[in-house]
Amino acid sequence: MRLRALLGLPLAVALLVAGCGSSADAPAEGGGPSSGESGLTGTLTVFAAASLTDVFTGLGDQLMRENPQLEVRFNFAGSSALATQLTQGAPADVFASANESQMAVVTDAGLAADDPTTFTENVLEIAVPAGNPGGVTGLDDFADPDLALAVCAAAVPCGAAAAQVFEAAGITPVPDTEEEDVRAALTKVQLGEVDAALVYASDVRSAGDDVEGIPFPEAEEAVNEYPVCVLADAPNPAAARAFADLVLSADGQAALEAAGFRAPPA
Repeated sequence: MRLRALLGLPLAVALLVAGCGSSADAPAEGGGPSSGESGLTGTLTVFAAASLTDVFTGLGDQLMRENPQLEVRFNFAGSSALATQLTQGAPADVFASANESQMAVVTDAGLAADDPTTFTENVLEIAVPAGNPGGVTGLDDFADPDLALAVCAAAVPCGAAAAQVFEAAGITPVPDTEEEDVRAALTKVQLGEVDAALVYASDVRSAGDDVEGIPFPEAEEAVNEYPVCVLADAPNPAAARAFADLVLSADGQAALEAAGFRAPPA
């Protein structure tokens, strides 16, 4: 399959230059972008928050079906890791962050071609293994030292949101592990390694029958808005713009809603 999802790309990728390292760092073949008679061509590289893995992979497939000479490559990771990679020189065409603060790292560095656009939003939900063996009932359980609990690291958007909801609920959490991105926290639940984790509502839906979700009211105190931008030095600006437009289109919005995301503010 031509679509390659580069999960867990280490921070060291930011120090690599074109022609070295993993395939996610390669610019469009032939040095340029473009759009030919048969549509978009070359390689499109998208850096996107880990929570967007499933829906963006599907949108990438759609764009490639419509443009047979285009290859879409993804680097999915925590938004803070992606922002660091970009500011340290990693080549990419599009950046989609799980919150505005990590997008600001990129825009403040002058790396965006234009103003980012908020395309969706997400809230946290408690994820437990199927059958809820730990008997978790709500956010208060994250203060229970007898449970195995996972949250995201504070540096990534899901971790920052978790800190906000714990503060809103007046809870001092006692997590056993702090994960580098939301998909890593979700995996802990799917494998039965923890009794509960704080992930996004969209991640609970993506896990299917392996995971059960427990909503909680304090989640509304930390709504994550997701912005997307085309990068100023995009090796394939035509394809970058097409992908961003697809995300914002009716098709893109329907895909996001089906994946458990919410419509962005009007």
